[in-house]
Amino acid sequence: MVFLMSELEYAKRGLIGVLTPQANTTVEPEFSILWPAGVTMLNARLTSSKKTIEERLVDYTHKIEGTLDEFANAPIQAVAFGCTGASYLIGQKEEENLCDRIKKKKNYPFVTAARAVIDSFNTLNAKRIGLVSPYPAKLTEISVNYWSNAGFEVCEVASAFNSENDFHPIYSLRADSSSDALKSLELKDIDAIVMLGTGMPTLQPILNCRDWNGPPVTSCMLSLAWRTMLYVDDIKPTKENLFVWIRGDDWGERLSSYSI
Repeated sequence: MVFLMSELEYAKRGLIGVLTPQANTTVEPEFSILWPAGVTMLNARLTSSKKTIEERLVDYTHKIEGTLDEFANAPIQAVAFGCTGASYLIGQKEEENLCDRIKKKKNYPFVTAARAVIDSFNTLNAKRIGLVSPYPAKLTEISVNYWSNAGFEVCEVASAFNSENDFHPIYSLRADSSSDALKSLELKDIDAIVMLGTGMPTLQPILNCRDWNGPPVTSCMLSLAWRTMLYVDDIKPTKENLFVWIRGDDWGERLSSYSI
């Protein structure tokens, strides 16, 4: 008997698995806004007792395949990895191997935020890029190396890092902080901008760019949602469908309601 997604009451269009770092407070809210009607997510938390941010990020990658087993036999169509820093640290080759291994084992695409951003840049034909980074200097440098190794020229980096918070320097960021960093790149000679990390709030800053004079702006979360939905709908990436997401044609109104 073939199972039809339409048989799931709250996932008639799609059921997506999401893996989120243990203390991240942004992934679920932004995905709740970004997913179109008829899409439901099942979320699992990646945990680690390692001391530093870098150590925890690498440790997450060692636990991904075991964590996916928590979804059991749920009819998931794709899994979105709501973490970017881990990709920087393990590198593109190991990231690719991980995605391929999961695809063969689980028979669904495993979509990382970093690879989704690469697909966004390639779809936009972007070569010269700007970064809005919520990371400390060391991890920002590692991220620059990742994008450079992916074939892009990192021309500008704007920092939104917040070192003065007892909770978490990234997850404690507010949208207005990331907006200020983003605005500093508006008139730079670049083809596209990405707001890095899945923990920094990015949706309102992106929506604010609909009337600006700068290049297209995406984020790790927006690109991840876009690319994952293309897998669910079996659609190839195009500028047209990417700009629908960048403009917030579908999710913009939900953000307004969510922010009330």
